[in-house]
Amino acid sequence: MESYPAPARALVAEMTSAAAASPERAVAIQGAPGCNSHIAALEAFPDALPLPCFSFEDALDAVRDGKAGRALIPIENSLHGRVADIHFLLPESGLSIVGEHFMPIRYWLMGLPGSTSGTIREAMSHPQALGQCRHWLRAHGLKPAAYPDTAGAAAMVAEMGDSAIGAIAPRLAADLYGLTLLADHLEDSDDNTTRFVALAPQAMAAPVSGARMTTFVFEVRNTPAALYKALGGFATNGVNMTKLESYQRGTSFAATQFYCDVEGSPEDPNLGRALEELTFHTKWLRVLGTYSQARPRG
Repeated sequence: MESYPAPARALVAEMTSAAAASPERAVAIQGAPGCNSHIAALEAFPDALPLPCFSFEDALDAVRDGKAGRALIPIENSLHGRVADIHFLLPESGLSIVGEHFMPIRYWLMGLPGSTSGTIREAMSHPQALGQCRHWLRAHGLKPAAYPDTAGAAAMVAEMGDSAIGAIAPRLAADLYGLTLLADHLEDSDDNTTRFVALAPQAMAAPVSGARMTTFVFEVRNTPAALYKALGGFATNGVNMTKLESYQRGTSFAATQFYCDVEGSPEDPNLGRALEELTFHTKWLRVLGTYSQARPRG
């Protein structure tokens, strides 16, 4: 809690206390009160008690330690791609993906009372938010300044008391920290959307009805055409792969790992066969979860 700017600490303490009294309702989020994850948690779980955590690691630890029944973590954005570190943290967390939530993302420029858009010279926010608003920032000549989360940036602006520094954050953050809204719809596309995944200690049973998603990670063998062979089973079994991203572990640049989303459940014959074939061409395979689709793919 002490890592947050002073204006956020009382709110963090209040929300932490409420979550401690009812941990089964607590949903761990990364960021200060008023961040997008705070809003998403209330949308996805109307009865939730959001538990603010300073880092993604802290949010995952809160679930592992029993302080929260679930975590809701942003995993990718339609404008700025993957959220940093999540592909590394999820496989190592020991948690399972049990759901997903999509939320339109809107940003406001906010500053101290009495400031105007003309007085702001620097805009603080999470790197993802800065990336989603980069065209607006460039057009208005504002210097971007990275901060661990959007609402935390708003709280920091309130603490610093410098009318030349503003924050890019959700509107809720301005309400919570007493800032003035100076400009809205800063995002570079009207359809700016972030996908969140819900994580829990135990995997849920595969949904018996409705469209499903399965997320898994794997490492290919360091042989020619390894990825081509690994993915062949999905094509021959008619499995729709909606996401495939690669990332490196270590310094050898030879151990390529992949994060993958596919439609269906391992209990489906076609996906079951595809995953079985995948195991023949990989060093290891780890299913992170099977869960209901929050929106249709395709």
